[in-house]
Amino acid sequence: MSAPPTAPTLRWAVALLALEAAALAVVVGVLIYEDVATTPTSMRGAVLVTLYAVIMTAVFGGLAWALHRRQRWARGPAIVMQLLLVPIGFTMASGGAAWLGVPTILVGLAGAGTLLAPATRAALGMN
Repeated sequence: MSAPPTAPTLRWAVALLALEAAALAVVVGVLIYEDVATTPTSMRGAVLVTLYAVIMTAVFGGLAWALHRRQRWARGPAIVMQLLLVPIGFTMASGGAAWLGVPTILVGLAGAGTLLAPATRAALGMN
């Protein structure tokens, strides 16, 4: 069994990814409730959105787990996922939900920054 991450930047990256997975799990719960309790305009569309959220929850959680176990391969996909939060947050902010978009941007940048840090590379054995 691998040792837990020791570099503070890697610990923060794992924590952010796990927090994002948990937040997405809450969103999945809300989406499932909405799918069941209301009559969506398109049931197929509602189910696909919910399924997409489930997949993204699994991706964020899986990347957090892999990085916790110091799997080097997970760093690249995790960086991509974090950077994808920037345009998502920008869209939310420019669409009138700045209270949600700006924190999304900041979390994405913080997550990418922790993953790009030299200490994280060293902790993953990528010198």
